[in-house]
Amino acid sequence: MYKRSISNDVEQKIGGGKAIVITGARQVGKTTLIQKLLSHKKHLFLDGDDPTVRSLLSNANTEQLKSLIGNENIVFIDEGQRIENIGLTLKLITDQFKHVQLIVSGSSAFQLSNNLNKPLTGRKWEYTLLPISWEEYENHLGFLKAQQQLENRLLYGFYPDVINNSGQEKDILNQLTNSYLYRDILSMAEIRKPEVLEKLVQALALQVGNEVSDNELSQIVGVDKNTISKYIEILCQSYVIFKLGSFSGNLRNEIKRNKKIYFYDNGIRNTIIGNFNALELRTDKGALWENFLIAERLKQHIYKSTYTKIYFWRTKQQQEVDLVEENSGKISGYEFKWNPKKLVKLPKTFTNNYKASGKLISTENFREFVKI
Repeated sequence: MYKRSISNDVEQKIGGGKAIVITGARQVGKTTLIQKLLSHKKHLFLDGDDPTVRSLLSNANTEQLKSLIGNENIVFIDEGQRIENIGLTLKLITDQFKHVQLIVSGSSAFQLSNNLNKPLTGRKWEYTLLPISWEEYENHLGFLKAQQQLENRLLYGFYPDVINNSGQEKDILNQLTNSYLYRDILSMAEIRKPEVLEKLVQALALQVGNEVSDNELSQIVGVDKNTISKYIEILCQSYVIFKLGSFSGNLRNEIKRNKKIYFYDNGIRNTIIGNFNALELRTDKGALWENFLIAERLKQHIYKSTYTKIYFWRTKQQQEVDLVEENSGKISGYEFKWNPKKLVKLPKTFTNNYKASGKLISTENFREFVKI
């Protein structure tokens, strides 16, 4: 079992008087993490996938909850997004049962957070759990073994089941993509055009690392740009993809409106395009490397609450910086190259204008970049 970066923080919050909410995509290890933390603690487990549990919790009153909870001091509700009116039920438990530590997991952030934010304002600690991070992976395997698996991780990603079942990666990723990416998202978000979502995800997967606009995507997919924007937001909220906006300050020639799209997991991205070829046979090796590094960096910022904003930078003259980070007024730029022998410098237009530091990240020094 991999020790997750948020484990200690979550454990310290148990008994602290607020609900603990952990969201993230399906199969990233939310239930495993919570069950590990509660393994030596008496608790009530309620599975949101169980129709009986959903019925009991959807519109429960205080007396019904009292009968259900009994003398339990810890209540763990798994897959909370499946329960109608879950936010109001959780508020009732938090307010009326002061002795109860409530822990809730949810797969679909867009559904769960919408139901939780108002009812649980000031009453919850909220965490995001993503696929295994490189830091968690290396801490578990050790430096040498992790380094030997770098190419596999670029191809198959970091979902726990994928890592733990060597030789079955493609089958597991296919099942995960078909069940979560399409079936769950389609049902939870009430998307009426599944073929549009599928086309959009494929288009995004093929353009990792490139700028995209809603107008261009609408032409590729064949729907209006408002639908594109809505579907991208749903994919972001369900932890499939994330966006980088363009960094701009005082330079007239900077690209200001476009965005880049990345996947939280390389394995999901490669499954969508149906390509698991070895790196030496691929034309998108640079895109895989870039996606891996930015996703790993994002995990670090999320888990360690760095309050860092991330962007890309580009001018109309094609000067660019792969990743720009802004933290407390300090600006840093990073370029990513698979081949450490390639000599690349960040554009002076960027470093001089923003008094920014710059660094090239390659296979030789990436560990310090993905382990803040």
